[in-house]
Amino acid sequence: MGTVLVYQSHHSFSFEGLKGAPLEAVALIFLGLLAKGGIFIVGLWLPLTHSESETPVSAMLSGVVVKAAIYPLVRCTLMVPEVDPIVRIFGVGTALLGVIYAIFEQDAKRMLAFSTVSQLGFILAAPEVGGFYALTHGLVKSSLFLMAGALPSRNLRELKNKPMNTAIWIPLVIASFSISGFPLLSGFGAKVLTMKNLLPWQVLVMNVAALGTATAFAKFIFLPHTKEGGRKIKRGFWPAIALLLSGLFIANGVYYQAYTLTNIIKPLATIFLAWLTYIFIVERMVIKLPRVAEQLEHLIGMMSLILIFVFWLLLGSQISIS
Repeated sequence: MGTVLVYQSHHSFSFEGLKGAPLEAVALIFLGLLAKGGIFIVGLWLPLTHSESETPVSAMLSGVVVKAAIYPLVRCTLMVPEVDPIVRIFGVGTALLGVIYAIFEQDAKRMLAFSTVSQLGFILAAPEVGGFYALTHGLVKSSLFLMAGALPSRNLRELKNKPMNTAIWIPLVIASFSISGFPLLSGFGAKVLTMKNLLPWQVLVMNVAALGTATAFAKFIFLPHTKEGGRKIKRGFWPAIALLLSGLFIANGVYYQAYTLTNIIKPLATIFLAWLTYIFIVERMVIKLPRVAEQLEHLIGMMSLILIFVFWLLLGSQISIS
């Protein structure tokens, strides 16, 4: 509907048409991209989709497919400066919402899906450098979903009594380190670059989201493991994991300027604090967040509210029709 209104106004589907398009057209397009990209509350279809999909499908969905809607959002932001603060607001909200669910989720695939929601927020929080973060997230999350399919159980509490094979645990830890921002992996450079391009009002919340990410993935890092046993691994698993994890090390060189003493100390301190938070607080808590927002009728209702909110933000930004 939004693209039809843009075409009606400019007789073209070009991105340039957004600059003078009616506010309702921009709002409708934004809503569609937010829902497709798994952004904020309207993106809570992701956990259910991932939990019911086959492991390779989940890896493709999280690593590649959801980025298809993020790219137009980022491109719109770069072309229409007035849209930038709106995208950043949704980025911050998405990063925080997703990580809260990820911390308390006990289903491995659902936890990874909520983490995907959060990481998409990181991409939109600093859209001008979101490409590098999207690349890193695609590599790490695809590998994590593939490894989740090789675990003895999807229930993280059961995994404490069902040790996984050490051969699975090691790459699982490497991927968890990367998404937590550990140096020597591309997740470190991506987080540093993102944090450097935040606006002042975003810094505190995004640092909390980064702490939450490391806390959530401590659940994988501290799982027991053994050299024997484990599930039978399908053919093609190890070449795929090797390729994806190699990408994390290679992509680490994209932003080598990140390696300063200050930049190294901060994520290490964040990860250490996150581990303490997990060991002394999260691991001892039994909190199950409601799934009401994931139901179709509630998602549709939230889409209506988000549409009104986006229109109000666009109106406030005074995007002129010219």
